[in-house]
Amino acid sequence: MSSSPDIAGILDNTKELDRLRKEQEEVLVEINKMHKKLQATPEIVEKPGDTSLSKLKNLYIQAKELSESEVTVSNILLSQLDSLLPSGPTGQQRRKLGNEQKRKRMKVDSDVRVSPSMRNQIEAYASLKGEQVAARVTAEDAEKDEWFVVKVIHFDRETKEVEVLDEEPGDDEEGGGQRTYKLSMSCILPFPKRNDPSTTQEFIPGKHVLAVYPGTTALYKATVISTPRKVSFFPAPFQTRFNNV
Repeated sequence: MSSSPDIAGILDNTKELDRLRKEQEEVLVEINKMHKKLQATPEIVEKPGDTSLSKLKNLYIQAKELSESEVTVSNILLSQLDSLLPSGPTGQQRRKLGNEQKRKRMKVDSDVRVSPSMRNQIEAYASLKGEQVAARVTAEDAEKDEWFVVKVIHFDRETKEVEVLDEEPGDDEEGGGQRTYKLSMSCILPFPKRNDPSTTQEFIPGKHVLAVYPGTTALYKATVISTPRKVSFFPAPFQTRFNNV
C-alpha cells in the first residue's frame, strides 16, 4: 500500500516526540534541584570556583533546545497528517483536526514544562494584586539596579509579567505623574506578610538585603551589621543573582 511509508514516518516522529518530552522532564528535574539548592544556600554562588550558575544556564539552554526540537517535530507530524487526509469537501474537518491537535499539544507542553513548584509560584504572584512589593525597574543590562516599593495592579499568567504602579515617582520623572511598569517575575520581591510567620526571615550580620531610604519608596542594597527589633530590610531575591542566564 502506497501510504505505508508515510505511516511509518509518522510513527517514527511520534517516538521522537516522546523521547524529546522525556528528556525535557529529566532536564526540568535537574533545574528544580538547582533552584532548591540556590534557595537554600544563595551565598554558595559567591564562593570561588562555584559553577552553580553556569550549570543552571546550561540546563536552561538544553531545555530551550529540546523545546524547539519538539516544535519542529510536531510541525512535521502535522504536515504528514495533512498529506494523508483527503482534500476537497473535508478540508474543514482537516483544519478542525489540526486545531484539536494544536490544543492538545499546547496542553501537554504546558503540563510538561510547568513544574508543581512553578505553578505554586504563579499562584503566589497572582495573589499579589493590590499589595505592595519591591520591584527592580531597570533593564537587566543596566549599569545600576533601581529598586522601588510599588503596587501590583495585574499579573499575566500567560506572559508571567507583573504590572506594577509606582505611586510616588521621583522628581526626575517626566511629568511627575504616576508610572506603570511591566516586569518579569524575577524583578519582583514580595514583602513578608505580617500575619504569616513562615514568610519572615532572619537578618543575620553580613546578609545582603534591600533597605528603604527614609521618607521615600526607593530601595538600596545594603549589608546587615546588626539586627534591631524593628527593621526595614527586605532580603534581595536570589533570582537577581543570575539575571543574564
